[in-house]
Amino acid sequence: MMARRCQENFLKYMREHYGLDRLVEYGTTPLPATTQVVNPAWRQADHTVRRQRATVTRRAAAFGAASLSADPVAPELERFTREKGQLQADLIAAQAQLAMHQAARTAQAKHVELQTLPVEQRFAQLRAEKKHFVDTIKLLADRAETAMAGVVREKLARADDARALLRALYLTPVDLVTNLAASTLTVRVHHQAAALQDAAAAHLCAELNATETLFPGTELRLVYQLSGAP
Repeated sequence: MMARRCQENFLKYMREHYGLDRLVEYGTTPLPATTQVVNPAWRQADHTVRRQRATVTRRAAAFGAASLSADPVAPELERFTREKGQLQADLIAAQAQLAMHQAARTAQAKHVELQTLPVEQRFAQLRAEKKHFVDTIKLLADRAETAMAGVVREKLARADDARALLRALYLTPVDLVTNLAASTLTVRVHHQAAALQDAAAAHLCAELNATETLFPGTELRLVYQLSGAP
C-alpha cells in the first residue's frame, strides 16, 4: 500500500506541475485490426440493464414502503390491498424485463476484435510518438528535481518545502554573465522571499558548481550564484 501511495503521489505531482496528461500533438493513428475493444452492442445492452435495474430498485422500495395505519378501517384495507397488489405486479413485471435484458446482454460478446465492427463504429487512437518522447523528458526533469530537492532539504527547516522552493527558483529571473576569458557562464539568481530560502538556494548553487557542467554546445562552464554574492 505504501508503494502504491508513492506512485499515486508521483503521478499526481507530475500531472499538476509537469502536465503529464497534456495533449502534445493533434491527430490520430489507426489501431491494429486485431485490437480487442468493448463490443458496442454489449455496451448498449449493459446500459439498458443498468437502467432497468434502477427501475426494479425504485419499485421494490415503493412496494416495501406501502403500509397500513395503526388502526385501519375497511375502506383503507381495501385500498391498501388494491394498491399493494398493483405495486407487486409492477415489481414482478420490472424484474421480468430485467431478466430479459440480462439475457440479451449475455448473448452479446463483451469484447470483439476491431476489424469485426462496422467501419462507422471503429475508432482510432491519439498519436503517441511525440507524447512518449516528451513524457520521457518530463520524467528525466522530475528525476533531476528530485536530486536537487535532496540537496535543498539539507538547509530547510521543513523538508516538505524543498520542491516548493525549487518551483519558485524555476520562475525566478536570472542574469546571464559571460566571461570568455575564464570560459564561464554565470547564472545569477535573484533573491527569494526569506533568508532561509536564500541559504538553501546558495547551498544548491554550490552543489551545482561542484559538477563543473558545461553549457551544451559550448566550452563555457556554468557557475551558479545568488545575485550580489561574491
